Amino acid sequence: MRKRKRTALLVEPPSSATGDIAFNLIVFFLVCASVQPDSGVKQSIPSSETVEKESEEAKNIEVSLTRNTVAINGIPVAQKDFVLQLQRKLEGKTNPEDRVVVVKSKPDTPYFHWIAVTSAIEQAGGVVTLQMEEERTIQVPN
Repeated sequence: MRKRKRTALLVEPPSSATGDIAFNLIVFFLVCASVQPDSGVKQSIPSSETVEKESEEAKNIEVSLTRNTVAINGIPVAQKDFVLQLQRKLEGKTNPEDRVVVVKSKPDTPYFHWIAVTSAIEQAGGVVTLQMEEERTIQVPN
């Protein structure tokens, strides 16, 4: 009987996959390293005071935003006429505290719509301030 010769074959990984793996790793690390949070548009927002006079609140212009509408002091305005009407309301006001525009927005207002309106307010010469929530005191009768 003849003895079989045992040949040991070397197992090598396919060389075509090495380049693909290296490319995928490079892309993965580049994507992970280059992610930076968006900082948005820089705006200077005036600080709020704890005590305000009611007469000053009446002088401030109020802009209300919803998903697709803009209103100045409760009157709906077309997007194209917004800057012009706001400039008319701000005429003659020279002090920055007189040019304050209170921006109220609904939670479902898109970010791009909010940015466009606040940029238009700054373009018209107004000072943007935000009204987050109103504080209300409710007295319960005894």
